[in-house]
Amino acid sequence: MSFRFSMPYLLLAILIFAVEVLIALYVHDDLIRPYFGDVLVVVLIYCFVRSFIQAPVVPVALGVLIFSYLVEMLQYFKVVKLLGLQHSRAANIIIGNYFTWADIICYTIGIGGTILAEKLIALKRSNV
Repeated sequence: MSFRFSMPYLLLAILIFAVEVLIALYVHDDLIRPYFGDVLVVVLIYCFVRSFIQAPVVPVALGVLIFSYLVEMLQYFKVVKLLGLQHSRAANIIIGNYFTWADIICYTIGIGGTILAEKLIALKRSNV
């Protein structure tokens, strides 16, 4: 692992962040916002990390997945309320309030898709 800036990953992270903001502001349904947004958030975090750290795909992806699981567990234990931050909009958005197994599944799907995409891109590059 080494620190090395990657503009493509940063641009992808910015693009995904913009999509997430658009979903949060304009999509109020029972599929895209609650599920696709959770799949995308781990891809966003992965791309952001990869924009500054050069490391193998799987360890970075698993680190992001573990981090995401940890945040979800904080929701399970109602950490925002325990810290007295229940009235903080930022704390509620960043940490969240509600544990769901569906989020865990979405994070896993997002990281699985990320690993698959990275492997396919590497395979394509090696065949060129």
